Amino acid sequence: MTAEPPALRLPPPAFLAEPALRSVLASLPDARVVGGAVRDTLLGLAVADVDLATPRRPEEVIAALRRAGLGVAPTGLAHGTVTATAGGRGFEITTLRRDVATDGRHAVVAFTDDWRADAARRDFTLNALSMTRDGAVFDYWGGLADLQAGRVRFVGDPAARLAEDYLRLLRFFRFFARFGRQPPDPATRAALRAAVPGLARLAPERIWKELVGLLAAADPLPAIRLMAELGVLDAVLPEGAAPDRLARLAEAGAPADPLLRLAALLTGAAHALAERLRLSAAERTRLCALRAPPVPRPEADDDDLRRMLADLDPRLDASVLIGRAWLADDGARRWAGLRARLAALPRPVFPLAGRDALKLGVPPGPEVGRLLAAVRSWWRDGGCSADRTACLARLAAAAGAGRAGPDAPPVP
Repeated sequence: MTAEPPALRLPPPAFLAEPALRSVLASLPDARVVGGAVRDTLLGLAVADVDLATPRRPEEVIAALRRAGLGVAPTGLAHGTVTATAGGRGFEITTLRRDVATDGRHAVVAFTDDWRADAARRDFTLNALSMTRDGAVFDYWGGLADLQAGRVRFVGDPAARLAEDYLRLLRFFRFFARFGRQPPDPATRAALRAAVPGLARLAPERIWKELVGLLAAADPLPAIRLMAELGVLDAVLPEGAAPDRLARLAEAGAPADPLLRLAALLTGAAHALAERLRLSAAERTRLCALRAPPVPRPEADDDDLRRMLADLDPRLDASVLIGRAWLADDGARRWAGLRARLAALPRPVFPLAGRDALKLGVPPGPEVGRLLAAVRSWWRDGGCSADRTACLARLAAAAGAGRAGPDAPPVP
């Protein structure tokens, strides 16, 4: 094992005092917290998942956890990972590793007891930090300085790290969107540009996951502009993208909604992107709806807005229309009132169903649908404001006129 660097001694952060984590660390006193939990703690951010690393082999980890009466599942033994459960929470614990071989996406690993060797296989210096159970932070690659400076830097040679796993190309921009305040150095820029063809080796689902994470950042625009500059954006969004449209959306004060931001950024066909990146059915429906006309206008009256809300795909909610208003790019101020009006309007729901026609004696079949469609059209034309009683009266009149024959006078 190589010599350990001096540790940064800090008061133990609050998350280390949680009983569930304390019980796991008590059973594995040589384990350390690694990755995002350390980084986020140092930045004063909330800690979500806590991952651990240990020099013990997986079978030793399992035995120690069981002796402590904790739950354990062998969730990734091939890569040295087991999951401990305590207090209803799960903690991934991975044996220290070094890479033996890589193929651009996956690695063959060997176990080690060398913390520096394990840190050397991580992607960025700010993710290569580790913390003991008493709060001491070990930094093997200058991650503390990079974190303080807002610098996203690869561990070691950026070209080599990207060639090991091309997903790191997209991870760089996701982390740059969250933590980057300084542009990458020339060597990193060159390596990022050269790695673009490697994106073709990634699964579409992984590309989509990274893109969503990037677009969820407080301000993704600098990362998006850097992607465009280095040729990454064209590879990720070959359908076409316009960063300036994303900038206008931000200027209008739109929320940090990844699908809304993607709808603004995208210039090509939304359905083609959804198919290529294998979006879920709900994501596909909402993205395509955000990109579809009509866009509600500031001058529309409440009747018009209710009609639009009533005509939305049943799988969608009113946020789609509000999102379309955000996407309008001809002056943010004139749209602010419209967004407020849309947010305040309840979505109208046509109050009748087929059983209402059947109760009136209409025989099952096409006539039921025809009558309901006619009454719904009347309800919609009136601004979707007629209540169930009024709609039932209209349905009864229409059903009566239908039974009276084609020469009966029209329903008023």
